[in-house]
Amino acid sequence: MHAIYPKVRSAGKGVSLPVLVALGVKDTGEKGLLALATGGAETAAAWQMMLEDVATRHLGCPLLITSDGNAGLKNARERIWPGVAHQRCTVHKLRNLFAKATEHAQEAVHEDYCRIINAPNRAAAERVRDSCLTKWRKPCPSVAASLEEAGKELLTFYRFPANQHKSLRTTNAIERLQEEFRRRVRTQASVPSEKAALLLFFGLFASGQVRMRRLERWFDLAEAAAVAA
Repeated sequence: MHAIYPKVRSAGKGVSLPVLVALGVKDTGEKGLLALATGGAETAAAWQMMLEDVATRHLGCPLLITSDGNAGLKNARERIWPGVAHQRCTVHKLRNLFAKATEHAQEAVHEDYCRIINAPNRAAAERVRDSCLTKWRKPCPSVAASLEEAGKELLTFYRFPANQHKSLRTTNAIERLQEEFRRRVRTQASVPSEKAALLLFFGLFASGQVRMRRLERWFDLAEAAAVAA
């Protein structure tokens, strides 16, 4: 789950409007669009309305939710699906770390971060993370604080088979949708309305112009989640 921000005409002006997006993975391993919704901002109320819509359509409780650190989404998720495993997007967290690091420290921060998310198992990842927190607390306290803020939710993907880690730990599939949207409106300053934005996003899926790769070894997901629970 993630929000993307297309340029939309609203009240006579071109503004960046959040479009809330939920993608899901079927029990066959295929990815599909669960919901699209617009909102004035990424508030808990906006996300809750969307998640309630997904829940009332009886699509089932997810095994894992991958999202960024938006507080509104977190609050809504905990109300609708309390206790469901949550994975913080590792790409978004890396961007946050870069924003906190001085330019000369960014390469070292990147190397340390890659050691965390590419560790052979969760126990090893936790050891590397603890070591990185100790290393960066003095020279870059804001980097350490940002890494610590994600907590254990940064490493939830280690519960699942290793061949699925890259798919489960990021919201890249949703960001690819935004890239396709931008490509189609490149010659326009903005689309004419909220409805037009939703129709264009939906059309990318309905027409098959956006194709998403099936998860490898998708049949392991349920078993892995049951073991990890």
